[in-house]
Amino acid sequence: MARINRTAPAGSDALSQGEARRIALAAQGFGAGQERAPDRAAMLRTIRRIGLLQLDSVNVLVRSHYLPLFSRLGVYDVAALDALSQRKPRALFEYWGHEASLIPVEHHPLFRWRMAEARAGKGGWAGPSRLARERPDFIAAVLGEIEARGPLGAGELTGGGKSTGNWWGWSDGKRAVEYLFWTGQLTAAGRRGFERLYDLPERVIPARILNAPAPSREDAQRQLIEIAAHAHGVATEIDLRDYFRLPVADTKARIHDLVEAGTLRRVSVEGWKQPAFLHRRAAAAPAIIESAALISPFDSLIWMRARTERLFDFHYRLAFYTPKHKRTAGYYVTPFLLGDRLVARVDLKSDRKKGRLLVLGGHAEPHVAPSSIAPALKAELAKLAAWLGLSQVAPRGRGELVRELRKS
Repeated sequence: MARINRTAPAGSDALSQGEARRIALAAQGFGAGQERAPDRAAMLRTIRRIGLLQLDSVNVLVRSHYLPLFSRLGVYDVAALDALSQRKPRALFEYWGHEASLIPVEHHPLFRWRMAEARAGKGGWAGPSRLARERPDFIAAVLGEIEARGPLGAGELTGGGKSTGNWWGWSDGKRAVEYLFWTGQLTAAGRRGFERLYDLPERVIPARILNAPAPSREDAQRQLIEIAAHAHGVATEIDLRDYFRLPVADTKARIHDLVEAGTLRRVSVEGWKQPAFLHRRAAAAPAIIESAALISPFDSLIWMRARTERLFDFHYRLAFYTPKHKRTAGYYVTPFLLGDRLVARVDLKSDRKKGRLLVLGGHAEPHVAPSSIAPALKAELAKLAAWLGLSQVAPRGRGELVRELRKS
């Protein structure tokens, strides 16, 4: 059970590293307590707090967008999260936020400037954009087929234009639907496994949202930066820019606007070289955070690797995108949060056939005694295994922390 106590509002323009760390964790939803059976409302509150959930195809442990809610809320119904983005009334939609992301549907208008720029050739991927320029009739045919047939995966496209090569096929079809997705002419109706199913926005996005007026590019960016700032608590300019992958010059200008409006306050943080910005709603610094959580490699808490080092003195990289000979802690390495520190790295894998949660490695951070964190980690692993429908935890890999788990 997590617990959080708050001190009086931080009026100083200087924060210690510990204050910044606790502010950041509270802003990300850690230490707020876990509910016995988190419902739709609890899930939505958490997603709105952090702004979005990143999607990724890696499925060694569990799909990346499922774990952040477990880390914050505890055991919850995955099907209920799926329903938020796949059933009416839709509460989440899919778009390019940080990377491919599930985003609260009310924020759809905030991304229309990005969709418009993609249509003007200023954003999106080079391949789909080039296809749209060179073969607009083909793009129109793909859009027409989905309009006529309903939600389709890229591989299901069967007609609607001629190809310069063999039958227009998956490769060009995928480029076409990705262009239409970037530009907002298609959206995701849901996922089949991890395959995105494309459909018309008017059949997916609630009419009240789709028909809402789009804010100006400047207003939308200001709102996105405020969402990022609230999710960070305290952050540097690059932290705020990275959250929704905004342009450099635009981010500088919008932060200036938010400071002038009193939404953000400039502060300094112990050990940080860059100036920081404190969100007005994060001014009450937690005195203590008690939390135990395994953190997804794609969790918004650790997206910005330099920020992770600044806050936690924790150097982290995605090991599965790292050459094998350079991996130091395993393949699917999940940081372990205990209190307000990242205290360990645990290499996990779901052995679904045998019903086991494999612990393939476990390493405590320097100056952290493995025996002091093993009981909390053991409890969290047991909870994770049960949530995943696995009958046992199997510590079988390398590392002093694995040896402690075996003892207990």
